[in-house]
Amino acid sequence: MEKEKMKLVITSGKGGVGKSMLTSALAMLFTKKQKVVAVDCDVDAPNLAIWLGEPENWEKTLPVTTSAKPEIDYEKCNGCGLCVKNCRFEALRLTPQGKPELNPFLCEGCGACEVICPQKAIKLNPVQNGEIRTKRTKYSFPLISGQLYPGETGSGKVVAEIKKEAEKLINESSFAKASEDAVMLIDSAPGTGCPVIASLQDSNFAILVTEPTPSGFTDLKRVLEVVNHFRIPYGIVINKWDIYKDLSQKIEKWAGSKFLGKISYDKRIFKAIANLTPIMETRLKAKTEIQGIYQKLIKILNF
Repeated sequence: MEKEKMKLVITSGKGGVGKSMLTSALAMLFTKKQKVVAVDCDVDAPNLAIWLGEPENWEKTLPVTTSAKPEIDYEKCNGCGLCVKNCRFEALRLTPQGKPELNPFLCEGCGACEVICPQKAIKLNPVQNGEIRTKRTKYSFPLISGQLYPGETGSGKVVAEIKKEAEKLINESSFAKASEDAVMLIDSAPGTGCPVIASLQDSNFAILVTEPTPSGFTDLKRVLEVVNHFRIPYGIVINKWDIYKDLSQKIEKWAGSKFLGKISYDKRIFKAIANLTPIMETRLKAKTEIQGIYQKLIKILNF
């Protein structure tokens, strides 16, 4: 496997399984030998900065405009209602005066209303639906994080813009001498939706994190379908494996050669994150277990 601009995506079908915890720890481990860019692509609830112990003091903020909302020219509108009938998201309704009215929180900016309007009374206008924040962490690697604004849509497009910024950063002069060893660690959103698909595109390897619960196992299989669709090599990690040992053994057996390792449940992990202490700066068992996962990874990736 080529080393140049290696893109590793840490993803999961279910939320709350330890994805960001693992990403933060791997970033701190990889940066010892490779140039690293950590990318938080969970734009609905970004928290990678918290797991790195640095949620504030962003150095740069860029606006993101990847969505649009319709503007209605009521002087041209004749109240035919075609826009309302053809809005599959029910973002438009006719007022008692017979004019269409927009609910911006339901609008997906698809443009159907603009296309269908015979009076050309509707025009889509771009809106700023999020932002990208960057900083250089105290661990020497840069962190890029995206945030979708409340009530806005287009999370997948925002993720695509975040990855573009990460590409620019990884091509900067500071990475030039070791570009072949550059690693982009992408903390994906949970689930199988647009932000996950955008995170997985053009990736070299996926780390699938799950927990030993029926919902966790089921959702792991769902996100694996997406990973297989893109034909991305992958490995599986079980977090909190000891809360249900029988199911953990079942998942490990099911994963077979794709199994990377498991992380124990420990309440002290939550105390550490509450104090903004990264896992790799603790003496918890999870630290050693993640180091073992890292060692397997570098062998698989030929680092």
